[in-house]
Amino acid sequence: MTHQFEIRVYYEDTDMGGIVYHANYLKFIERARSAWVRDLGLDQNAMRSRDGLIFAVRRIEADYLGPARFDDTLAVETRTLQVTGARLVLEQTVSRAVEKLFQATVTVVCLTEAGQPARLPANIRLRLH
Repeated sequence: MTHQFEIRVYYEDTDMGGIVYHANYLKFIERARSAWVRDLGLDQNAMRSRDGLIFAVRRIEADYLGPARFDDTLAVETRTLQVTGARLVLEQTVSRAVEKLFQATVTVVCLTEAGQPARLPANIRLRLH
């Protein structure tokens, strides 16, 4: 399953050299994951209030491949790599047209509001396959 999300680079996203500051790629992929979850029909606020569960990033392995610049239009692609009872592994790429600029493998887990590990609910696992 693949999801596309478009982002425009604003001046505030750049460093003194006019290129996207490295930490902002993490913000870009976070926005894309939030949009992806919403587009799957999952309400994270309801999940927290009804089930007491939240998603949390457990691990990110990232590669910076090229610079994005002010006013670029970027595409963030989110693709499911693995879904288990306890975690979700995603590949996220940020591209400008056909040029891949950033790539990350992101492991997401489910936690209780107290911060304890929890299984991904079955209805969520089914939507991700």
